[in-house]
Amino acid sequence: MWLNPDEVLLKNVLKLWVTERSNDFFLLQRRRGHGESNSRITGLLVGALDNVLDSTARVTPFRILLQVPGSQVSWIIASGAAIEEVNKHWDWLLHNLLHSLSVFENKEDVASFVKGKVKGLIAEEVQGRQAAQEDDPGKFREALLKFEVHFGLPTSEKLVTYYSCCCWKGRVPRQGFLYLSINHMAFYSFLLGKEVKFVIPWAEVTRLERVSIALMPEAIRVTTRQRQREFSMFLNLDEAFGVIGQLADIALRRLLDSKGLELDRVLQQPARITKRSVPVQVLSIEKADSTSALPNPVIVSIRTKKAFQLIELNDRDELVENMNSRLRALQWKRSMFRSRKEGKRSVSSPTPYYTFYYDTGYSDEEEIEEHVLRNTVNSEALMTAFHQNQPGTNGNKSTDQVKERLWEDHFSEFGRGVHMFRTEKIQKLVAMGIPESLRGELWMIFSDASSDLGSHEGYYASLVQKSMGHNNLATEEIERDLHRSLPDHPAFQNPTGIAALRRVLTAYAHRNPKIGYCQSMNILASVLLLYAKEEDAFWLLVAVCERMLPDYFNRRVIGAQVDQSVFEELIRERLPELAEQIPDLSTLSSVSLSWFLTLFLSVLPFHSAVCVVDCFFFHGIKAILQLGLAVLEANAAELSSSTDDGQALMILTGFLDQVGNVECPGFPSSSPAAEESSCSVAKRHTNITDLINDSYIKFGDLTVRQIEQLRCRHRIQVLQAHEDTTKENALLSPPACDQDSSRFYPRCMKDA
Repeated sequence: MWLNPDEVLLKNVLKLWVTERSNDFFLLQRRRGHGESNSRITGLLVGALDNVLDSTARVTPFRILLQVPGSQVSWIIASGAAIEEVNKHWDWLLHNLLHSLSVFENKEDVASFVKGKVKGLIAEEVQGRQAAQEDDPGKFREALLKFEVHFGLPTSEKLVTYYSCCCWKGRVPRQGFLYLSINHMAFYSFLLGKEVKFVIPWAEVTRLERVSIALMPEAIRVTTRQRQREFSMFLNLDEAFGVIGQLADIALRRLLDSKGLELDRVLQQPARITKRSVPVQVLSIEKADSTSALPNPVIVSIRTKKAFQLIELNDRDELVENMNSRLRALQWKRSMFRSRKEGKRSVSSPTPYYTFYYDTGYSDEEEIEEHVLRNTVNSEALMTAFHQNQPGTNGNKSTDQVKERLWEDHFSEFGRGVHMFRTEKIQKLVAMGIPESLRGELWMIFSDASSDLGSHEGYYASLVQKSMGHNNLATEEIERDLHRSLPDHPAFQNPTGIAALRRVLTAYAHRNPKIGYCQSMNILASVLLLYAKEEDAFWLLVAVCERMLPDYFNRRVIGAQVDQSVFEELIRERLPELAEQIPDLSTLSSVSLSWFLTLFLSVLPFHSAVCVVDCFFFHGIKAILQLGLAVLEANAAELSSSTDDGQALMILTGFLDQVGNVECPGFPSSSPAAEESSCSVAKRHTNITDLINDSYIKFGDLTVRQIEQLRCRHRIQVLQAHEDTTKENALLSPPACDQDSSRFYPRCMKDA
């Protein structure tokens, strides 16, 4: 078997080992006295010594050593009781490793390489043994049978795994089994003649957390709308908690994607599973004749051609009268809503006043020129054409040249493009700000958008041709926001930049109609177009919306709300003194919504915000969370002494407005006051590079795995809160006549 490499100072001390096979790097040795028919006195003594020793101290008779030429130190890497077993390991080394070792110039690297390979083989063997023990078909079939018998769920309900644990009822633990399936978690216990069993649909789970109390040092608490349940005494609590969180997250994501936030139809059949109440449109409520089988019935008809019959209602007459009164009021509001909307449609043109694409005021020559401009894809970043028009940029050229030389040195040493090694030096270079000439290229590499571009040749051009000319809600929203995207930048005071932005946003809305267009995408796409080619900017937008910021750009903004909740928890964990002074962190998390949605582009001066985007493409959402914590820590004293939410907002806004580069940027910030403060000596000035480095030093230990675990846990609470809000709105407001008109677009960035 393979062994964890262990040093052997003398290869053959006291002549106890005989070398059977050898080469420049490996030795196969046999213990004297083993496998010899006519052993000499030395072999007999060694054999007798091995037989007398306790079994735990005996040495296996065969071993393989790793030796480095010119060194007195060797390492034992394999051993065995039979020559056949060791020969298999020897043959593997000859066929898979020996021919590769000759390329190493440094012999110490040979030892490190071989020891790493052996450790990897040991890890594979351990995982294989564990998998064989866990994936016992017989035990799993037995558990599956018990799951089906005890709970009577539909045959389509798939059991994922099960755990032995205790469910606590007050101070009494009940030992049993926790079964985890696709849509439910179920517990069964039978002790001392008493049976306890229950089923919890994942869709009913509102909170998952690990708790520690007196009787339960380590437990998992599952909270539903009705009650809390605690489970403990798992053999592997970390694994169980991870699986529970993943299954709940998957189930709620499925509900989110279905747009109905309701359980599957098949899973609503068992009587013991509570059906989720969802917003419905009621058509009529009427009383039926009472019988002995159906006392005091009420029939409720809904729009989906279904009817529900309710029986044994107390105060039926009063209840029906109140419900009918409420229904008539809603129907009246609905009719007024429709009449007003139809009246507006009749007196207005079918095209909104802000839609520029369908303006028919062009002459024939202008129409041809406009058509060419709208459908011609730019082959260069907008910054190359409009950079010279910006005042005050000469002072930054020397700085960019220095950065370019540093990056070229890194490229020459660690490669360029998708083959470039990600080193610690890159993090320092990114924190300094990527030079403009390399920004688009490195964004493509860091986000892996270059792979999408390479595998979809001609996709963007064809998408532009298909999407341009269509009129829908997304295109109307895009047209309205085109001239509000970085309006102070010359690139977007020009038809060329506006046309490029229109093409990118319209093409993406056509590619992903589920997202369509959200009103922070224009800010992000504008910045991407400044530093990347148009097609590259499109694929960068795809990477951000579909991979790097999942569920951010939709009408629910679930992803941003989840990260807000994660940010709140990180504040309590990493900034406990601030959290103690401000018990209600909802204000800080509300302010941070625009930080996440626009990657600080809406709150920082432009050149500083672009440095944050550099870090985002390199480290993902981790960079935004770190920077947010660093901003709060820098203002912790002022925030702790703030008296209201407005003052806290002003503190953070004032701080972010004056964050700039060492040189005062030529491009104006988001507001004239912010520009003056960023260049003023009298006011406090913070360098964006220092702020980013500070965030890495103090909060850089935050890992992607930790963030994903926190996201998984908080997504459950956000989705359940969103569903509750949806139900309340459905009860309080009349249904919209046009489904698309109810889309919600977050308006959290500063209007230009």
